[in-house]
Amino acid sequence: MTETLVCTALHAGRYEGILTGAEQTEIEALHRGKIIAIARLAPHAEEDGALMVSLDLPMDVVSDGVQVVGLRSTASGEVLDRITLMAGSALQEDIRGEMALLRDELEMLKRAFRRHCAETGQD
Repeated sequence: MTETLVCTALHAGRYEGILTGAEQTEIEALHRGKIIAIARLAPHAEEDGALMVSLDLPMDVVSDGVQVVGLRSTASGEVLDRITLMAGSALQEDIRGEMALLRDELEMLKRAFRRHCAETGQD
């Protein structure tokens, strides 16, 4: 049976997922070719044979640029999932950041326009 890891949440630096098809394994977190953490595994309450995976990402992973953490099975040696973090000044020109700024500005303009219409009695 093939091992499958599906992310269910990534919040406040904690990765959570469900691992299926695993026999005796551990999940290692790899960053820049080094093991940075070992995930905690616990039986899944609702799914027989599945395991709950949780991993707290070390703070040194959060830094400028794009950082990728691979989650690798010790049984198969395969990377089952990846966590990609993007941050810092290296991404100032990134299109996603520009789009977020444009959305914020558009919302500000919409509020100002609605306020102007309400004050002048125009619909």
